[in-house]
Amino acid sequence: MTEVYTAVTIAILVVMAMALARAISAPTVYDRILGVNMFGTKTVLFIAVGGYLMGRPDFLDIAIVYALINFIGMVAVLRFFEYTAPID
Repeated sequence: MTEVYTAVTIAILVVMAMALARAISAPTVYDRILGVNMFGTKTVLFIAVGGYLMGRPDFLDIAIVYALINFIGMVAVLRFFEYTAPID
């Protein structure tokens, strides 16, 4: 069963790399924000699966805190761009 979780971890890392590439090469600011948000979400999944693989269930608490920080950060960034004109 560990092989399955290892494969899942590798798949999450690949998707994280793709999200980061999308965030870097996106045509608009909002696409970049979407890419960074997707990267943050996949990081939460990576922390949770990694914690399970290492037998550390307390990593789930860290993943939940990271998810909350990711959500609050995205709301703050979107609120900032709501009131300022993005520079492209």
